[in-house]
Amino acid sequence: MTIVVGYVPTPEGEAALTQAIAEAKKNNDTLLVINSSKGDALVDNRYAQEPEIQTIEERLALQGIQHVIKQPVRGHDAAAEVLDAADETNAELIVIGLRRRSPVGKLIMGSVSQRILLEADCPVLAVKAD
Repeated sequence: MTIVVGYVPTPEGEAALTQAIAEAKKNNDTLLVINSSKGDALVDNRYAQEPEIQTIEERLALQGIQHVIKQPVRGHDAAAEVLDAADETNAELIVIGLRRRSPVGKLIMGSVSQRILLEADCPVLAVKAD
């Protein structure tokens, strides 16, 4: 089976990855790491650079986790990329990181996490950073 994790190079993304690794180990599941960008900006701090991806590759390999890392740049938002990946792989679980936001921030900016929680066809595990 497959576990999909939405990854961004932030403490929340690291917390999601750590939990996804623990979940994948339980049943020897494949881990699909999604780190996407809309591609609409010259710099996207949420899009992991090669050294970060290499570190993740090494971390997963050292722990014996079967994995795939995808970094789509197709003009879709992160929620759509994670949901599409979960649908395409018939994922058994999605793991995402949550960050604290004010009620006004949620109203004005929307929420990738909220959309994933509401629209996913499989269970979603939401974790917070330390």
